[in-house]
Amino acid sequence: MKPLEGFDFAALRDLLGTLGADAWLLYDFRGINPAATRVLGLNGGMGTRRLFVLLPRAGTPVALAHKIELAAFDGFPGEVRPYAAWRELHDHLRALVAGKTVAMEISHADAVPYLDRVPHGVVELIEGFGATVVSSGALITRFAARWSAAELAGHRRAAEALATIAPEALRWAGAELARGAEVRETSVQARVMDGFARAGLVTDHPPIAGFQPNSANPHYEPKPGADRRLAAGDVLLLDLWAGPGQGSVFADQTWIGFAGRSPDADVRRVWQAVKGARDAAVRFLRERWRPDGAVTGAQVDDAARAVIRDAGLADYFVHRTGHSIDRDLHGSGPHIDNFETEDARALVPGVGFSIEPGVYLPERFGMRSEINVYIDSQGPEVNPSHPQDELILV
Repeated sequence: MKPLEGFDFAALRDLLGTLGADAWLLYDFRGINPAATRVLGLNGGMGTRRLFVLLPRAGTPVALAHKIELAAFDGFPGEVRPYAAWRELHDHLRALVAGKTVAMEISHADAVPYLDRVPHGVVELIEGFGATVVSSGALITRFAARWSAAELAGHRRAAEALATIAPEALRWAGAELARGAEVRETSVQARVMDGFARAGLVTDHPPIAGFQPNSANPHYEPKPGADRRLAAGDVLLLDLWAGPGQGSVFADQTWIGFAGRSPDADVRRVWQAVKGARDAAVRFLRERWRPDGAVTGAQVDDAARAVIRDAGLADYFVHRTGHSIDRDLHGSGPHIDNFETEDARALVPGVGFSIEPGVYLPERFGMRSEINVYIDSQGPEVNPSHPQDELILV
């Protein structure tokens, strides 16, 4: 593909007008701005020198690229201005941005770290040349985070496969325990990885499998020889993610099991709170979402968090409700978050994200119920089509 091949310049002009900006100024140095990589689609990816690309509301794109890295711009639909010395780069930048308002990957007060990709020194440099810098958050949502039709189809297939693999792995663990066999967290990991292979899915990391106290660590990672053996009465948390290929849009789910037939009152209470929060987030989206993108990730987080707060468990819900999903599992689009950050970006058609409220009781057990949501032109679509509704008693 050529750089910017298929890029929707008409949509860019409209969004820049809404932002009151003259141009989108994309910057990268050694891959620190992955959104720039995705939007530009450069041949061979990003290089080892500073790169600026101006996508204007009126006129043709302009790229400032180092003279030893021009090959990446073969077929660029605009002007490529080479530089070598830093003074040349500064002269080109000054001529390019002076007096303009430019959107860049910044987040005021670092409100959304996944968006805050341009170093402070670069912003100082641009402003020193007489430009005003505003956040490109809406542009990132539109041009970097949206899924293609093929990516949505791959995600759906992966989501249904995960919804079969996860319960099967949990029930296998229970059956092995019942016959007196040793079941370890890494054994469940291996079972899931085998399931991925059979389904033709790939992942970038084995799943999280945590039993009882380890399930209370949201980012627990079992290690051979240091993992826990399953015992009767344990909560089992299984967080798994995979897709049709590396660089595709993965499905990301968390399923919960219980090793026994009679979970106690605390286990039932936490499960109902977590599932209720998940369902409240989906219900809020279905009732409030409109095509104009009036609903934000922060509002959805509030809807889920209220359920866990009302259950008296707010102190144990220690992360955001969900994260953006694009070609990165934790993507650059809107997050479902008004806790770790305030993500006030609109949930527009084409974006996807997780919904995964959790409650973690230290040294006891934790539960998280995770599904994925894609926003199409008609509203939210939940994947998998049949999320976990009851505790899996294994």
